[in-house]
Parts: sequence; structure tokens; C-alpha cells
Amino acid sequence: MSAEGLPTLSELKKKIGPDISVWRSRRWWLFGGTGLLVLLAGTLIYTRKAKQNLVQYASTPVTRGDLVVTVESTGTLEAVTSVEVGSEVSGRILREMVEVNDQVHKGQILAEIDPESLNSGLDQSQAQLRGAKDAVNLAQATASESARMLARNQQLGKDGILSQSDQDAALSAKDRGNAALHSAQENARVAKATVDLTASKLRKATIRAPIDGVVLARLMEPGQTVTAGFQTPVLFKLAQDLSKMRLKVDIDEADVSRIHGGEAATFTVEAYPGRSFPSQVVSLQMEPKVSQNVVTYQAVLSVDNRDRALLPGMTCTATIQAETRRGVLLIPNTALRFTPPVGPGGLAKGGVNFSDGKHRVWLLKGKVLTPLEVNTGATDGRRTEVLVGELQEGMNILTDTKGSP
Repeated sequence: MSAEGLPTLSELKKKIGPDISVWRSRRWWLFGGTGLLVLLAGTLIYTRKAKQNLVQYASTPVTRGDLVVTVESTGTLEAVTSVEVGSEVSGRILREMVEVNDQVHKGQILAEIDPESLNSGLDQSQAQLRGAKDAVNLAQATASESARMLARNQQLGKDGILSQSDQDAALSAKDRGNAALHSAQENARVAKATVDLTASKLRKATIRAPIDGVVLARLMEPGQTVTAGFQTPVLFKLAQDLSKMRLKVDIDEADVSRIHGGEAATFTVEAYPGRSFPSQVVSLQMEPKVSQNVVTYQAVLSVDNRDRALLPGMTCTATIQAETRRGVLLIPNTALRFTPPVGPGGLAKGGVNFSDGKHRVWLLKGKVLTPLEVNTGATDGRRTEVLVGELQEGMNILTDTKGSP
């Protein structure tokens, strides 16, 4: 110790020397542990990143089953038999006896047109007929008189009392009488036809139902005047039987070969969401419809409407079962659209079609991607039939990737 009572440097080293050695040892352990943790963290991050960079594939097995090919289209419901009831005569509508939705029977009076002018025309034609009949009677009497005079003159001529010229005059008079009778008879026939025509028009002033059915529309009201000219004015629209209806849908020309009579179909309407109505194809009309350079053909479907849920004019979306393939080999359409990404092995992206029109699907054999050619058939939009190829039922084919290259 110095004179001031403080310890010297050598004394301090002797007292704290061992503690300094312990602190240095702990420091090295701390540094070593920290470095090890950093190394482990880096290794973990690298491993995870490497796993993320690996491409994983989604696959599905090849199956065998039934494939139903459908054709969808839209159309409009209508009655099987509908009639537009018009007027063949002109005049003012006096009254109408039915309302819309009324059930009517054949021959039932629907409306009446004012018959005043028709009655006048009938009276006039009947008077002309009576005059024509009187003219026939007069001509017939004249012809009879001419015939008797001719017979008498001919007898006098045989007796040498009457000259030949007088006999010829009597013969001419008989011929003129016969001609006048024939003309009067024809005039009477014309007058009779005029009476019949006028009477027919008078009967047609009473509008009657031509069929049993229901009134769909009433297009004119009492007091209105109808004019029967080149086009018959329509007064009513009738539907014969709404328990049986038909649906007309437009079929694209690409699908025409698949549509045949007797094929089952279903359709939906917006009025009944979630409900599907059964139907059946009756015929495919051959007359084309062209709209904006698109060619379609009209298919007629039968509809059972015994519950009267459907109404004429409803817009329908129909699905026709155009073709059913039984027990065929099926693959999902996603497998035909799948193309492996570009990877280290040199696989290049490309189309799914080969030059000969066939398609390819991909299999994973071990870690090797292998393409297979397939010849496809019908499709329902989700699955496709395989006709020719090396595919077998149960093989797993690739449909998508799960990772990113």
C-alpha cells in the first residue's frame, strides 16, 4: 500500500485476476451461440424457399362412365293451336260477349257488328231476285207462245195455206223466245247468288268462336268500326287447349346434327326459379333463320301443362339431351387444357393440339413429365370422351400446377 493508503496495481491484479478470466470465457460462449442461431435460421429460410420453388401438380384419375351431351337454347312458349278471330264484314261493333281468359265453345257468339247496312243490302238483293223470277216467267210464256205459233204455221204450210217465209218467221220467233228465257233464268241465278252472299255477310256480322278454347286477347271494343278490306281485322285471339303447349327454340347450325325427334329435354322459366319442366323434341324445322349472319334452325318441343303453371309467351331456357355415351373412358377438360410450365428440363409451353388434330395429356412418371396422345370424342363441357390412345382407367393425369417455378 502506498503512503496515501491506496492499493498498488500489482495488488489489484492479484485480487480481480480470476474474475476477469471467467468473464472472457462467458463472452466467447455467447458469441458462439449467437452465430449458431444465425446459421440455423439461414438454413431454415433457404430450405423453405427451396421447397416453395418446387412445382407441385394437381392430378385426377381417368374414369369410365356415361357421358350426356346437351344442347342449350332459348325460346318462347305458345299454344299448340291458336286462332285469330277476325271480321269478314265492315261495320260498327255493337257489343262483345266475352272477356280475356274466358273459356268459350265452338259456335259461341263472341261479338256482333251493326247489321243495318247488311239488312238493307239483303232487302235490295231479294227484290232483284223477285224481279228476275218475274222476268223468267214472262220469258217462259213468250217462249211457249212462240212454240205453239211455229207448230200451227208448220201445219198450215203442209196444207199449202201458209208460205215458207211465214214458217221461217215463226221458227225465228221461237228461237228468240228460248234465248230470252235462258237469259232471264241466268239473271235469276245471279240474283239468287247475290241474295245468298248478302245473307252470308249478315250471318258473319255475328262473330262466333271457331274452336273450343280460351280467349287470350280482345283487340277491339264496342263502338269501334272495323273495315274488312285487303286484310281481315283481328278481334280476338283464342287458344284451343293450354294443357298441351309447345316450345320453339333456335338451334345453332353446329348442333343441328345432334338434334332428333324423341330426344328428352328440360327447360326453366323465370317465373318458377329452381323448377325444371320436362319436355321432348317433336321435330326440327328445315327452314333456316338468318340473323346477323348467324344461321339457326327451329326445334319444336312438346310441353305438358296440365297444372296450367305455364302461360303463352314465356321465355324458356331449354336443355336438350342430344347424345348419351354409355361406359366410355372419360377425362376432365382441364387435363386437355393443361400445359407444363417451362422448367430446367427444357419443357416448352405449347398448344394442346398436335398437327393431326389429336390432343395430349400429361402424366408424372416419377419426377419425369410424360405426354400422351389421345383421340377425343363427345364432350359435355366438363368431361371429354377418349376414343383412341394409351390412356387406361385409373391413370392419374395432370390438370394444374400448385407451386410456381
